[in-house]
Amino acid sequence: MLYAQEQALIWEYDHEILRIEPWGANSFRVRASKDKLHDDDWALLPAGAASLGAGVTVAEDGRSAWIVNGKIRADVEKSGRITFTNDKGEVLLKETEKTYQLKSGGRDIVPIPGSRDYAVTLRFESNPDEKLYGMGQYQQSLLNLKGCRLELTHRNSQTSVPFLLSNKGYGMLWHNPAIGQASFNTNVTEWAAASTKQLDYWITAGDTPAQIEEAYADATGKVPMMPEFGMGFWQCKLRYRDQNELMSVAREHVRRGLPISVIVIDFFHWTNQGDWKFDEKYWPDPEGMVRELKEMGIDLMVSVWPTVQTESENYGEMVEKGYLVRSDRGVRTQFQFLGQNEIFDATHPGARQFVWETAKRNYYDKGIKLFWLDEAEPEFAVYDHDIYRYDAGPALQVGNWYPSQYSRTFFEGMTNEGQENVINLVRSAWAGSQRYGALAWSGDIASSFEVLGHQVRAGLNMAIAGIPWWTTDIGGFHGGNPDDPAFRECIIRWFQYGTFCPVMRLHGDRSPYREADTGLPGGGLWGSGADNEVWSYGEEAYGIFAEHMRLRERLRPYITELMTAAHEKGTPPMRPIFYDFPEDAAAWDVDDQFLFGPDLLVAPVLHADQRSRSVYLPEGAEWTDAHSGESFAGGQTLQVDAPLERIPLYLKNGAKLPITE
Repeated sequence: MLYAQEQALIWEYDHEILRIEPWGANSFRVRASKDKLHDDDWALLPAGAASLGAGVTVAEDGRSAWIVNGKIRADVEKSGRITFTNDKGEVLLKETEKTYQLKSGGRDIVPIPGSRDYAVTLRFESNPDEKLYGMGQYQQSLLNLKGCRLELTHRNSQTSVPFLLSNKGYGMLWHNPAIGQASFNTNVTEWAAASTKQLDYWITAGDTPAQIEEAYADATGKVPMMPEFGMGFWQCKLRYRDQNELMSVAREHVRRGLPISVIVIDFFHWTNQGDWKFDEKYWPDPEGMVRELKEMGIDLMVSVWPTVQTESENYGEMVEKGYLVRSDRGVRTQFQFLGQNEIFDATHPGARQFVWETAKRNYYDKGIKLFWLDEAEPEFAVYDHDIYRYDAGPALQVGNWYPSQYSRTFFEGMTNEGQENVINLVRSAWAGSQRYGALAWSGDIASSFEVLGHQVRAGLNMAIAGIPWWTTDIGGFHGGNPDDPAFRECIIRWFQYGTFCPVMRLHGDRSPYREADTGLPGGGLWGSGADNEVWSYGEEAYGIFAEHMRLRERLRPYITELMTAAHEKGTPPMRPIFYDFPEDAAAWDVDDQFLFGPDLLVAPVLHADQRSRSVYLPEGAEWTDAHSGESFAGGQTLQVDAPLERIPLYLKNGAKLPITE
């Protein structure tokens, strides 16, 4: 049965119900189930007035029915098969056909015995020539995801944000936080969830990547305006062990006249995990520390973990009130690191309120307005999602929602205190996280040129996935000796790349490792990596670092414009070159350079001993070498010098940016 219902198209057959409805301009939300449909708002904002404009029509002719919303149209056959086309009549996506031989087709909604849950698979016919981007952060060397199979789950350094942008003119959000997989094969495109209540996705059509990205931002929310301090240089290491050590580093930056906006207190500054407060033995005067840093023009960020140790002063109350993630089977311990830990349930409104009130009392009220939300996947000791359960449901069904609700915990608490332009660093994200001020980063990655190359692709796909604020640990996290000439070269190249990331942040666990001094509980439990300040890598590296820190400062007015566009339109500050040059077919294949805003093309150096590299200049603009001032027509590839002290940078159409002094 096919019929219209309040500008939605409905298909029903043998207990299955399919609903296609406008959800923003040029967009549809599609839901299907063999039970009732649910109005879950995992990532999508309410449809809004844009969905109900004059451009929406629903009609049928007895054999099929169709719904049109601006640039996108969905046709549904009597069999229930869906075809999406754009306003030019071009097929965007078409479900595979369900034949009587195969008894499997575009939508498989298979009941799980003994429950009202389903295993869901969605299949579309594949276009072998299609190019696909987005989906979040995966540690691989690929930007174009065609041919990839991706796990839809978060892990340390892997972030699943299931929004896909196609060069064929559409974007699609898999609006389902269940653990699953997506396969973009040559013969079929397939999305799957092992346990869920319904099939649920959102699709939009647009003439350019920017149109698609802006529609997605309208549907899921935009980042706040980045505060001024966020645009400068952030200093961090594993770890500053006490107040004196941190303050000496801050004072040394000021003494040297080095720009610095943020300095960071990393983990185990606390007593027990889940106490969410300073260990006073090592941090005796937080208010005085914040006050002196403010006088230097530096903001303080403090690490927060979601783990709750059994010895925590908050453990008993949180268990009693149901504020912790449950384990359906086995021991309750979900994370083992310097104690037996459970994890606070960020999907539980009461737990979010409890954690925020604790953090407010022990950090925020002492002047700290910036948080590092670590372990945000969350990082389970084993990623056996079938044994964990949240307030919102089994982890198999809702697990990928966790990091957005972790960000929400602090965003709502801070905004309720009247703070504007909230930004918090977080080690994972999901669709919609951006509206909670989430600054995602690449997790605990290795310190090597190969991994640096992975981050370039990962950051660009995160941008396309709708997370405009993203960064890395400059130099990588694991390893790297400041006295090793090979690592010095790697971190120099990483620092140059990091200068043009949305946030520029130095961090890492450097070797040789320093053991804990005392072994006392709290802050004394854990040691520290080697020095990781810009003066820790020798005079040559220091000179290059200092110049790039000053370059970042000179670019602040330009970066402010980029962050305004991200806030108002959802435009990612760092993006693949095809974003601005979609008509240039070659631009869709470039995966090792990017645009930082509309006017600056960045070509990072990603290999050891490399002193030149090829650079593609997109067709449709004139490009000026930011170092030499020489200009070139677009649509060509150059071999460009890249001495250790700089990477190739090009300005579009005579843009005036202060790259050189």
